[in-house]
Amino acid sequence: MDSLSAIQSYAAQGLRNQAMMSTDAAAVKPQGISLRELEDVQGKSIGYTRSANDSFGSILGRMVNEVNTKQINAQQAVTGLMNGQNVSLHQAVIAMEEAGTSFQLMIEVRNKLLESYQELMRMQV
Repeated sequence: MDSLSAIQSYAAQGLRNQAMMSTDAAAVKPQGISLRELEDVQGKSIGYTRSANDSFGSILGRMVNEVNTKQINAQQAVTGLMNGQNVSLHQAVIAMEEAGTSFQLMIEVRNKLLESYQELMRMQV
C-alpha cells in the first residue's frame, strides 16, 4: 500500500469512527461531501496514475512539468486580466495562488530530498 492510499484509508476510517461516536442522528448528516462520495473519489482526484515501470526521476520530472504548467496558466490568466479579456479577477487570483502553492510544495519536496541525501552521505559504512 503506498502512502497516499494509507492516508486516504486512514481519513475514511476516521470519518466512519466519528459518525459512529455521535449519538445524535441529526449530527451524523454530512454537510458537504458524503462518506460514500469520499470513498468513490479515492485515487481519482490526483489526476496521476502510477505504472509499475515509472522511475523516480520520471515521477519528479512529471511533477516539475505540472508545476510549470500551473505557472504558465497563472501568467496567462493575469495577462488576460490586464488586457481586458474575458478573465475574471477571482480566476486570476485562484490561478496565481494555485501556482504559488504548487511551487512551494515542489521546493519543500526538493529540500526533503536534499536532507535525505545529506543524511545518507553522513552514514558510516
